Amino acid sequence: MLMIQMETLYTMSSITIAWIALPLFIGFSIYLIPKLDRYLALGVALVSFGYGLERIDSSPLNLTLLDNFGVSLVVDPLSAFFILTNALVTAAVILYCWRSDKTAFFYTQTIILHGSVNAVFICADFISVYVALEVISIAAFLLIAYPRSDRSIWVGLRYLFVSNIAMLFYLIGAVLVYQANHSFGFEGLRQAPPEAVALIFLGLLTKGGIFVSGLWLPLTHSESETPVSALLSGVVVKTGVFPLLRCALMVEELDPIVRIFGVGTALMGVGYAVWEKDTKRMLAFHTVSQLGFILAAPEVGGFYALTHGLVKSALFLIAGNLPSRNLKELKQIAIPTPIWCALVIASFSISGFPLLSGFGAKVLTMKNLVPWQVIGMNIAALGTAISFAKFIFLPHGGEGKVKPGFWSAMTILLGGLIIANCVYYDAYTIYNIIKPLVTIGIGWLVYLLIFQRATLKLPRMLEQFDHLIGVMSLMLTLLFWIVLVQYGRNTPPV
Repeated sequence: MLMIQMETLYTMSSITIAWIALPLFIGFSIYLIPKLDRYLALGVALVSFGYGLERIDSSPLNLTLLDNFGVSLVVDPLSAFFILTNALVTAAVILYCWRSDKTAFFYTQTIILHGSVNAVFICADFISVYVALEVISIAAFLLIAYPRSDRSIWVGLRYLFVSNIAMLFYLIGAVLVYQANHSFGFEGLRQAPPEAVALIFLGLLTKGGIFVSGLWLPLTHSESETPVSALLSGVVVKTGVFPLLRCALMVEELDPIVRIFGVGTALMGVGYAVWEKDTKRMLAFHTVSQLGFILAAPEVGGFYALTHGLVKSALFLIAGNLPSRNLKELKQIAIPTPIWCALVIASFSISGFPLLSGFGAKVLTMKNLVPWQVIGMNIAALGTAISFAKFIFLPHGGEGKVKPGFWSAMTILLGGLIIANCVYYDAYTIYNIIKPLVTIGIGWLVYLLIFQRATLKLPRMLEQFDHLIGVMSLMLTLLFWIVLVQYGRNTPPV
């Protein structure tokens, strides 16, 4: 029996290493056989889907790569949910671009990005995460700047600069963790000094687009090409969220800090979104808000991440096929009914409507909140219903065409929302059904009576490039104070 277990472990370890290396190998191979670029890219996404699906109910797999440095990999159900999200979103984006004029370069960067994102989801040490995040920054920059316009290059450079500064803070924190423990492992935060925790958290919060340190996100996601926006909001930002969840689950003293930022970013994002009149900017601010739901209950963050990745990617792809980005103009234009139906399904899911996975994800998250979080997260849920009423009450019945790969992508993303609804079927109790329906109903009523007519333009000063680094400095001070309060001024995490 022991021999069988050892052989199984060895086999899974080999498969895992090969799976991590595959996207990089295929990505560079695309240049050699560019006529197969779409097929190879789609094949990699499907392999990731199969791997994630196999690991979702399996026992955790632990691999030690460099024992002296604490470099290790962990694949467990939490990882599996994020891997599935990455696989489905990447596959949908590839199908969306299937009949477009995207070159082999685009598919190469997409697959390299895909593989690097997967690497973050299985790394259990700070230095491996750092390397993967830096590769992600480069691949994401190249995708953002793909159109080669002055605007896209500026947005890409802005993203790259903010990301690299954040990773510099993160790297200093990682070095301090190693200095305290002689290991880069996540568990080293238990003995790390408060400044190490603050620096690492600043890097991850910025990379994930969380709270005020993530105010680079709305412009970046809204100004990128539609498929790139879907990738960024669907999976890339989760590379900052995942290590935070892993640290919160491994070091219980960090759990309250992660939950604080979960509530804070959920409320901040939705506070901007309810007033936003640009469809892509509204979706970008809701990415900020929904990341808060993932962080608010770390134990069940994986399922919420899957649901959010599917629905937000779908919404960005739909927004790219609407006749205008301006919601005021969309109220005067009847959009095609099939597109409107897809928009309503996605909006229902993110609002928590039953029969879609957003319902189960929200119920599961709300059941795992601590008491002080409940009011704030319910307000955020109400704000979500208000925001997406803007889409639901748009006029429809018009005519128009969509990109050739649009419905293939929608089949994966919206179909995934329906199938994933079965993950938490225990959510279907009378109370759990009535509560979100009441929240949605109140949200629609508030929208029709107030927000449909009200106009408030919130300042964008903090989103300006000049202020982003200053905001990071303020966040570092705030984080250091929170960590000191949590652990005591002279006592490191224990």
